[in-house]
Amino acid sequence: MPKQIIDSINKNKKGIIFILCSAVCTSLGQAFWKLFNEDQWIFLILGFILYVFGAFFMIVAFRHGSLSVLHPLLSIGYLFALIIGFFLLNEAVSFKELMGIAIILIGVLLIGGEDH
Repeated sequence: MPKQIIDSINKNKKGIIFILCSAVCTSLGQAFWKLFNEDQWIFLILGFILYVFGAFFMIVAFRHGSLSVLHPLLSIGYLFALIIGFFLLNEAVSFKELMGIAIILIGVLLIGGEDH
């Protein structure tokens, strides 16, 4: 891994942790919204609570790192959504979806891999 990327990770470490927490919370919130039905309002409420936590973590993350590094990392939410959908919601994952996630992750590294 190039030295610039390692330096950027070290410089933005707290922000990266918070932005990853944000992505997990919002992805889980969306999954709970999908589980919601008329008899189980708890899923809707949990979804909103997790979304609020996700927004909070995102705001905190931007205070602890560079916007150009952290904002692309929000796309990691797509990976978390795919994993949650597969394990929690028993959704099928196609090869095209896996390739799409791989392209997104490569883009995140290329765009947000280092401070400018």
